[in-house]
Amino acid sequence: MAVKPVPEGYNTVSPYLAVEDAAGAIDYYKKAFGAKERMRMEAPGGKIGHAELEIGDSIVMLSDPFPQASTRPPSELGGTSAGVFLYVEDVDSLVQKAVDAGGKVTMEVTDQFWGDRFGTVTDPFGHVWSIATHVEDVPPEEMAERAKAAMAAMAS
Repeated sequence: MAVKPVPEGYNTVSPYLAVEDAAGAIDYYKKAFGAKERMRMEAPGGKIGHAELEIGDSIVMLSDPFPQASTRPPSELGGTSAGVFLYVEDVDSLVQKAVDAGGKVTMEVTDQFWGDRFGTVTDPFGHVWSIATHVEDVPPEEMAERAKAAMAAMAS
């Protein structure tokens, strides 16, 4: 039997986060986003060499930072170089749950011109989570007009 190029149970794209205190981050993601831990590989010194979480139908991979790794945690960068976008059934309640677990709202949840109710949370480890519920299908012509109006409002 042939080996599948994308293993069973994985999607073609999965974010990989370097997190100072990966074990603490796993606990936070479980409380905040209902993550299920799929696996954890311990590394020397009590660090996590690799872990996989399931959030909804997607996988998020993470580890503690290591000198030989190419990913750096936000604490080393002075911010994050990427974010994680999460579609959910109820953005308002999930953002509140993330805040109750220790995250910080960095953009209040509001209805957006593209048809999502959307907000952002920075987790206690410095990663930014954009969280949304799709509430409206916007036709392309109307999207262009709404985008133009939104950009004009930002410029003033």
